[in-house]
Amino acid sequence: MTATETRHRLSDWFRRWRSPLRAFLLGRTSISAPDVDDVAQEVFLRLMRYEKVEVIEHPQAYLYRMAANVAAEWSIRSCHRRPHEPAWLDALVAEEQPEAEAMRDSVQAEIDRAIGTLSGRRRQILELFFSEGLTQTEIAQRLGETPRSVRRQLAASYVQLRKQIDAELLGVIANGRE
Repeated sequence: MTATETRHRLSDWFRRWRSPLRAFLLGRTSISAPDVDDVAQEVFLRLMRYEKVEVIEHPQAYLYRMAANVAAEWSIRSCHRRPHEPAWLDALVAEEQPEAEAMRDSVQAEIDRAIGTLSGRRRQILELFFSEGLTQTEIAQRLGETPRSVRRQLAASYVQLRKQIDAELLGVIANGRE
């Protein structure tokens, strides 16, 4: 087989098996997705350097075996590329605290439930006060009420919420603010 015939044969293999080879590398090796094209290219470059392509009986199987070997080499190299110190692991601290998040979720659910027991007008006043940060006077102007009426409804809302929300939960909320 001449050198030209060999190149044509290799380019045919490249066109035919490049996509299946990429899928093979993505699914069965520890190579990251960005490195798959580089590994596939390395496989075909190594195949081009092979002088006796005509003796390969099962070219696709040969290609996949070579790809698995190249992928293994890349994995080994990547382990040693960026050495690390075991002491660095001690400095890593998990920022996630599942217990605190679960408690926060339960507190929020309890507050939402208690707010749901308020009348529509009182919920609206609380929302304007806490979410939009309006003063009592600004709320009164927006709703067409007197500041005194808004102040009374806020106070009554607080009383009702204290009755609705579990006393133990109020302690958790108070402790979280300290």
